[in-house]
Amino acid sequence: MLLMCVASLAASANAQLPRPKFVDAETEQAISESLKWLADQQDETTGAFGTQHEFTQNVGVTALAGLAFLSSGSTPGEGPYGDVLDRITNYLLDCAAPNGFIIEPNTQSQSPMYGHGFATTYLAEVYGMSEHPKVREKLKQAVKLIIASQNSEGGWRYFPTPDEADISVTACQVIALRAARNAGISVPKEIIDKAVTYINKCQNNDGGFRYRVLDAAESRFPRSAAAVVALYTAGAGDSATIERGLSYMMRHVPGPRTPKDLQYHYYAQYYAAQAAWHAGGEHWSVWYPAARNELMRTRVPGRGWSDPWVGDDFATAMALIALQIPYDYVPILER
Repeated sequence: MLLMCVASLAASANAQLPRPKFVDAETEQAISESLKWLADQQDETTGAFGTQHEFTQNVGVTALAGLAFLSSGSTPGEGPYGDVLDRITNYLLDCAAPNGFIIEPNTQSQSPMYGHGFATTYLAEVYGMSEHPKVREKLKQAVKLIIASQNSEGGWRYFPTPDEADISVTACQVIALRAARNAGISVPKEIIDKAVTYINKCQNNDGGFRYRVLDAAESRFPRSAAAVVALYTAGAGDSATIERGLSYMMRHVPGPRTPKDLQYHYYAQYYAAQAAWHAGGEHWSVWYPAARNELMRTRVPGRGWSDPWVGDDFATAMALIALQIPYDYVPILER
């Protein structure tokens, strides 16, 4: 409850608080406008976000929007976006099946474990702020499903079955488990240890990460940033794997001339900002200003960011989370 009170006070007094280092007035104004635009995208009936193709009312997009509002200092029922967060929380709880799987009704998503992972992370953050018994019960079931879905290699794939695994879905589940553990939900240490082993096996000689253990050694920046964040949240922050991963990541510092994986651009911004924040020091002082400038350059004035594949609310949520990391309101994003 104390965390909720502190966050709520911070949200109401945000205009009087000094801006964090590297967050300038223009960026703060863009954050404020984009939060308002994102709130307007919420479905008035269900409380969900997501309008693009198969991502309509998607639990993952909805959870990411929730994390963006939590990152501004609001909490469910408190702050400028307290009501928005209440509706998000209720929607995700309503989407939780008896077996723990958080998935939107009549979904057409081909990779629902992403949505489940983001939704679990969001509910863990909310439970840590409120200790609401209904959230706890649904969160415990969501965590049990993740644990039961880990395959023999230590990873996860698109569906809640312990068969295949890939680095991207695995990173999403590791972060969800850490958020849940932070909130007081039991997560066996061996589950995290197996996941770390899997992620380490996916690293290539250049420091980047391949998609799956037995795939060709092709490194891609978006999934490499996700892998580094997962290792940090798993408690492997002093590992040589992370150092090599950060070295690879810093070869992709954002800028107008930096080659981009356009389909996963905001996914990359979301994870890379977290990786740089965890690393701190020069990694952060170089990365955040560059990412800030790039995101400000690509923002649609008066609203947010655009993504033709997953949707504008998805892109806006991920960009907002990245830009608001210096405010340090959300526990899973803390160093």
